[in-house]
Amino acid sequence: MSDLVLGISAYYHDSAAALVADGVPVAAAQEERFTRRRHDSAFPSRAVEYCLREAGADLGDVSAVAYYEDPKLKFRRVVSTFLGAAPRGFASFSATLPEWLSWKLDVATTLRRRLAELDAGRVPRIVIRRHHESHAASAFLPSPYESAAVLCIDGVGEWATTTLWHGRGNRLRQLAELRFPHSLGLLYSAFTYFCGFKVDSGEYKLMGLAPYGRPRYAHLIRERLIDLKPDGSFRLDMRYFEYLRGQVMTGRGFERLFDGPRRLPEGPLTEREFDLAASVQQVTEEVVLALARTARRVTGESRLCLAGGVALNCVANGKVIQEEVFDEVWIQPAAGDAGGALGAALVVASERGAARAHLGTGRDGMSGSLLGPAYDDEEIGAYLDAEGIPYTRLEPDELARRVAAELARGRIAGWFQGRMEFGPRALGARSILGDPRDTGMQSEMNLKIKFRESFRPFAPSVLASDAKDYFDLKQDSPYMLVVAGVSAAQRIEAADTGGVTGLDLLRVQRSTIPAVTHVDSSARVQTVTEHNNPAYHRLLAAFKEETGCPVLVNTSFNVRGEPIVNSPREAYACFMRTNIDLLAMGGFLLDKTAQPKWREENDWREAIPLD
Repeated sequence: MSDLVLGISAYYHDSAAALVADGVPVAAAQEERFTRRRHDSAFPSRAVEYCLREAGADLGDVSAVAYYEDPKLKFRRVVSTFLGAAPRGFASFSATLPEWLSWKLDVATTLRRRLAELDAGRVPRIVIRRHHESHAASAFLPSPYESAAVLCIDGVGEWATTTLWHGRGNRLRQLAELRFPHSLGLLYSAFTYFCGFKVDSGEYKLMGLAPYGRPRYAHLIRERLIDLKPDGSFRLDMRYFEYLRGQVMTGRGFERLFDGPRRLPEGPLTEREFDLAASVQQVTEEVVLALARTARRVTGESRLCLAGGVALNCVANGKVIQEEVFDEVWIQPAAGDAGGALGAALVVASERGAARAHLGTGRDGMSGSLLGPAYDDEEIGAYLDAEGIPYTRLEPDELARRVAAELARGRIAGWFQGRMEFGPRALGARSILGDPRDTGMQSEMNLKIKFRESFRPFAPSVLASDAKDYFDLKQDSPYMLVVAGVSAAQRIEAADTGGVTGLDLLRVQRSTIPAVTHVDSSARVQTVTEHNNPAYHRLLAAFKEETGCPVLVNTSFNVRGEPIVNSPREAYACFMRTNIDLLAMGGFLLDKTAQPKWREENDWREAIPLD
């Protein structure tokens, strides 16, 4: 039997479990997809049960359980931070101390107890890894490279906030480290908080907001907040930050520096927020580029691997690729803490002698990041029949043709096929799709389906073979983690906009695919191959045959405030509660107008909490 190692990340945000067999990822999922609590930080019991079920194993078959960070080292940082900031921050420290002393500090015992509660066999030994080691392993070991430089950039692990590694074969060696409180991730989160978005989940909103503004505060950030050295190392001036002392990120120092108090959540967006987003995004890109250049110089490698929360900043990733700092860049699709579960398992597996079996194939070891649960047609059909839901059953080629034709008519489709994605991006397994040529599609999908802010851009999926005809990509982008410009061949020279600024820029058409072209003529691109996702590739090919365009709008199958759907029941509920017109689940095609009670329940959206 294969040597199985289970990885777990938990108790901060985005808890997850991952299972590797002889070093090959076979299952991975975030706990939120099962509990339906977004960014669930609880022990990932359901994700663990899924991983074991997928492998046909129980805990007795597992050689070791790897935890993604060292809580004892993390606790030392928490205590040291409090002592350095005392007496301010005592209320925050005292609120968290009981859980540290009762169960967090001895996480191995806590994990052993929670695993035993699953009643899934003998609990194996628990192995503790370090946070950035888990990130680095998740970045390098599944990558397609025999050797590479590895950068991990996030908020903070135990102490590390940025680390540089050198990967060779199945081993990683740490070369350099930046430590808390000097953190690029926390700098970005401070601006996320100041602009009225949620820390640890709203950073991507700030990134999407940046192209609407001018970086007029960038000089202030460089002069007052961050002392950046040519090699990418930096220090933050902690007088302007509050995260050492309490639960908030910024205080009066930020307010004096950046023209007044923070924007309240759900308050109106102003030119200041646009410009703050543009400014911190520009500085972030400068830091990442400097770090990447140092990684190239220090390691001598021509390939780079990235992980950590900042690696989800696809604009910065795109700049590293555009500047050709490295010949190739590979980014872990679950770059945040969820991916730490996979990295921890991979570290232990490699120490037990697991080879990187995918090397030499020209592909990575992530299976397209399609590592979550799947539902076959028998299961989907049983659910639909039990609920009396009308559908049409189609063969795969006909399903693709039918959906493509409906998309070309301007209809919107839910796409539920195969194994669920691991990581924050929908990659054509749990997706909502639309026609990118439709000038009204972005507004339609944001306001009537996703129920989210109108400024949020949508991402394109494109046949990998046609990607360079539509985007200025220097390499494939299978995990939607790279921003590139829309190609000159597809751009439309905008007429005089008459000084249009802010959100009004949305009305200006810039390309032949306006629904996926951001206001700076960029796009967060996913390239799709038949190998990574045959069903989605088939649909894109059918849409190209129908329209001549090999691109689709691809957004995650959920509404604002909810995790991506996992099961057929969740997919159908989201379908019925939105203006999605069609739902393709496995071999079944559902049309909204044929659904019972659709017209009577079509006012349900008023009840959605927009948190």
